[in-house]
Amino acid sequence: MSWSLFEVVGVELEYAIVDAETLDVAPLAEELLEAMAGEPASEVEGERVSWSNELAAHVLELKLARPEPALAGRAAWFDAEVARANRALASWGARLLPGGAHPWMDPRTESRLWRGEGHEIYETFDRIFGCRAHGWLNLQSLHLNLPFAGDEEFDRLHSAIRLLLPLLPGLAASSPFLEGKATGLLDSRLAHYRTHCASVTSFAGQVIPEPIASREEYERRIYEPIRRDLPLVDPSGTLRAEWTNARGAIARFDRGAIEIRLIDVQECPAMDLAVAALVVGALRLLAAPGRAAAQRAVGGGALLALLGETMREAERAEVSDGALLAALGLARPAPVAEVWEGLRGAVERSGVADLAPFATELDRIAARGPLARRLLGAAGRDPDRDRLRAVYRRLADALAAGETFAG
Repeated sequence: MSWSLFEVVGVELEYAIVDAETLDVAPLAEELLEAMAGEPASEVEGERVSWSNELAAHVLELKLARPEPALAGRAAWFDAEVARANRALASWGARLLPGGAHPWMDPRTESRLWRGEGHEIYETFDRIFGCRAHGWLNLQSLHLNLPFAGDEEFDRLHSAIRLLLPLLPGLAASSPFLEGKATGLLDSRLAHYRTHCASVTSFAGQVIPEPIASREEYERRIYEPIRRDLPLVDPSGTLRAEWTNARGAIARFDRGAIEIRLIDVQECPAMDLAVAALVVGALRLLAAPGRAAAQRAVGGGALLALLGETMREAERAEVSDGALLAALGLARPAPVAEVWEGLRGAVERSGVADLAPFATELDRIAARGPLARRLLGAAGRDPDRDRLRAVYRRLADALAAGETFAG
């Protein structure tokens, strides 16, 4: 079934499976899914929320079983599945841990690729890129899938998404630690995601997608170069272009949707869906008819530079590029936090989306910053392993309880 612009939204949330005592990663996704399905499986379909895995054997993905017309009330659906997963994992002495990246995992020595259905795809990626790295096997994200029908809706949606991508860490950064240390970035996951396909430049481009107005142009500028390069690195023909497009937002014309990939997963589904609701509401405003041409005129270099700033400073980075300010309807440079508050107010005033069900969570971000800022406040910038483990145990508890993390 196909949908038009903003008729529905799809949501996918990824969590690390960890040892309940040590919080070290535990590669139990295959065993968990088999236990739930009663046979080896890469996906367990649910009435409301389905379970699946891709690539990393310690990651569980929970996703809406079908795109939904609204997000209000859906956090409870995810909460129920988190509780169910934690009950099942308890038999292995394990549990789920949220956050954009595991804070001390060493992917060079602690990684295991998924060995079940589709394993040959992940083994091919591993041969090409060496997947035992943070940008591949240590990352948990919130994926948003938004539909479009035809070129005009694609242009409006894709052009609006390009503008928001570098602002997303200011709302959702949640990965300030890697390998037991503060990295100096609030969104360390994205720093590694930006370069994980660097050896084949057509696969990810500059992460910020090119300004493209139609399916024909997308095929010509993005998928044709990927198809040209694929046989050079994958002579077996295992991979498909749609699987290797690693930009921060990718168009799937077979599904009539664009998937946004630059959002770190949050501490609990209520916070994830609050972030999702604000992003979708902002896109509804930005994708209004007649705005796409000005949005496409914003240079990729300016957007990429801002993404670098928001990965470091999150909500405290400043939006200063003139073309981007104009496209966002801003008269002067402003911190990213102020931009998001302005977008939230505009969404509420315009009535294009109802953010009232998410007010508590959005107020928490506005007052205390994104999760990465709160994690740093709780752990400090130079924590020892015991301190870091104590903070992330509280984070796992927040997920289990369906509560926000105060910091």
